[in-house]
Amino acid sequence: MPRVPPRISAFINQKGGVGKTTTTVNIGAAIASLGRKVLLIDLDPQAHLSLHLGVDGASIGQTVYDLLLDPEARTEDCIVKVRANLDILPSTVDLAAAEMELANTPDRNNILKRRFDEVRDRYEFVLLDCPPSLGLLTLNALCLAGEVIVPMQAHFLAMQGLSKLLETVKLVSQGLNPSLKVGGVVLCMHETLSTHSKEVVAELDQFFEESVGSGLPWEHAKVLRPAIRRNIKLAEAPSFGQTIFDYAEWCPGAIDYRTLAERFVRDWDRAHGVDSGAALAAEVAESTKNIAAENERATEAAPIAAPIAVGLTEQKPTSAKAPKSERAPKHAPEVSASIPIDAPRSAPHELSSATLSVEPKHVRRGV
Repeated sequence: MPRVPPRISAFINQKGGVGKTTTTVNIGAAIASLGRKVLLIDLDPQAHLSLHLGVDGASIGQTVYDLLLDPEARTEDCIVKVRANLDILPSTVDLAAAEMELANTPDRNNILKRRFDEVRDRYEFVLLDCPPSLGLLTLNALCLAGEVIVPMQAHFLAMQGLSKLLETVKLVSQGLNPSLKVGGVVLCMHETLSTHSKEVVAELDQFFEESVGSGLPWEHAKVLRPAIRRNIKLAEAPSFGQTIFDYAEWCPGAIDYRTLAERFVRDWDRAHGVDSGAALAAEVAESTKNIAAENERATEAAPIAAPIAVGLTEQKPTSAKAPKSERAPKHAPEVSASIPIDAPRSAPHELSSATLSVEPKHVRRGV
């Protein structure tokens, strides 16, 4: 098989809460399950990507903060193995101060790129989770990446934000990183039946079609399909420090991310003259032999796991059956009573607040 360069993708959206971290984690996990070596880089000071995988940057040791600020820190010492074929460069809240601390550092926009070169040959796919801003951390991601992937919702205001982001990518490609392109858009929390969503998706498709051959960084971009359907399981999985494939591997969100990741890999291989069909089948067959055992060991050895709710329901003790002679009859005897014809009818039963208030059911989560 010819040597394929790593696909380095920066997942960016200056608007928060659009599914950026969820998309980065689950596409990365799905690619790793295909037998490909994946590195996830958490550049968000909120460290949500790290927590999603059960890693607490505050107690793990060295993080991406040390990599950016400490010239003596080794890249391989900052990387944590979390699953089979899946590594992470974790973040910490200290990263919020990195922009000020690096303000006077020469060539500060290329620090991450220089440090990543130490381990570049180890990975086939590198996914960067960027903060919801366009500061120094995001610029470091854009200088390292070869493409930008934009997770977004199919809403009108999100399209306006996309146009601003594309202009930023254009400016970076004209100076700091001439090879930077826009890979496409991932639609998150998608409502397939909404008329508004359909109209927004149609406009996005038309915009990218009209950009073909324009020479702009997004001339080869497209709406990446399938769209990720809205699914509560995707919101629940991070509280267990798990990917969606660990938590609910056959829910709609998992199916969408798995399909999207397979196309993500296939398109990259085809672009570099590799028949990913036969190669992928061979790699999956080989990697799945040990992947379950490796994931289990990695989960047990994880430094700090996200808190897991245990014992939400209490097991009720089983009571012994009463003697047969003391049991109540299965059918109560019928009691007939004469009701006067002119007796007033009882008032209809009125709904009260007590009737309407139903305590929400608790979902018992397994450990």
